[in-house]
Amino acid sequence: MELTIGIDTSCYTTSVAAMDGAGRLLADARIPLQVKPGGKGLAQSEMVFQHVRNLPVVMERFRRAAGQQARIVGVGVSVRPRPVDSSYMPVFLAGLGVAKSVAAALACPVYEISHQENHLLAGLWSAQMVEAVPFLAVHASGGTTEILKVGQHSGGLAIELLGGSGDLNAGQFIDRIGVALGLSFPAGPALEKLAEQAEADYPVTSPAVNGLQISFSGPESHVKRWLASRPDPAAVAASVQHCVAESLSRALAAAIKQTGITRILLVGGVAANLFIRNHVSGVLQKPWQAEVRWPKAEFSGDNAAGTAWWALRQRTV
Repeated sequence: MELTIGIDTSCYTTSVAAMDGAGRLLADARIPLQVKPGGKGLAQSEMVFQHVRNLPVVMERFRRAAGQQARIVGVGVSVRPRPVDSSYMPVFLAGLGVAKSVAAALACPVYEISHQENHLLAGLWSAQMVEAVPFLAVHASGGTTEILKVGQHSGGLAIELLGGSGDLNAGQFIDRIGVALGLSFPAGPALEKLAEQAEADYPVTSPAVNGLQISFSGPESHVKRWLASRPDPAAVAASVQHCVAESLSRALAAAIKQTGITRILLVGGVAANLFIRNHVSGVLQKPWQAEVRWPKAEFSGDNAAGTAWWALRQRTV
């Protein structure tokens, strides 16, 4: 059996995935990077060290899941944060080195994409939006909050940046308040669970949105001042969650008005939040007749399915 594999060494997860010729996921091995209790992130050097340590483990997990008879015919790998020349992070060198080593040993091609393209491709694959171009996308995570217009060209995806956050990213906002509430970093899943305990009429942090531009630094300051009065932690979590959801909804509404495109894909770790998904979909569906889609939760955050699918697509072009 022939298969393509994908590798993604992002800021917080070491990931390897494999797909057969029909686009079925055969293996999905991941190891989250470890952040010390009370920590608010990792230095690039520590990320690289953990990826180098994790890669042999996830590769062995991939081999066991895929089977000894499977033959690798292509390797997809994320090599930078975004598909622009100035985009660079050392963490991606760990995955690129393994990808090139595997490809050299097996005499198969390497297909390089960015981490952002990996997220979009994983989202398209998981949400079964294979032919849904052009579309609008939200890439919301700890490192990115961007509103994108996505089309297609002969080389793959054509991505145009329409707007997003100019200061604090949505995931950073969630993580910083989560840590202030005593939650472990990254705080997204725990904050979502905490917010479920809030009363319906919690105070709402006003989102700062101007057209397609979002600012989370003001809401962060507002919430931190609010924390000094020792409010109910669940109300704080729900307020932060609502602020992010409403901010993305307003920016997307401006993007729909500007482009006329009503197909929307939400990707990134923040997009795994069920409240945010439902809020964005509910706000945009009625006035704009928008079709809001998202990948399964396990393919919203960092994963390698997009790179594996990219390698498969490139082989079949």
